[in-house]
Amino acid sequence: MSKQEKRLNKDRPMDLLTLSLNKIVLVKLKGGRQLRGKLINYDAHLNLTLDDAEEILEEENNSLGTIILRGDNVIIISPPPTIEK
Repeated sequence: MSKQEKRLNKDRPMDLLTLSLNKIVLVKLKGGRQLRGKLINYDAHLNLTLDDAEEILEEENNSLGTIILRGDNVIIISPPPTIEK
């Protein structure tokens, strides 16, 4: 674990996103869409870059590849369950 990672606190939202980089996250969007993919990058507006993204549908998942999500559409970002303090 690097010095920067040691200073990060999972209780602070932007730190939690930093700890989630290069890990699989679940993103819920306006309109009810749900996407899952590896969080590659984000900014202060919650614009997200996901790699190996897929839309989660009831019957099957739709592969999307690498995508950029506009932060205005993001409702929830669920980090991976294995993030430690």
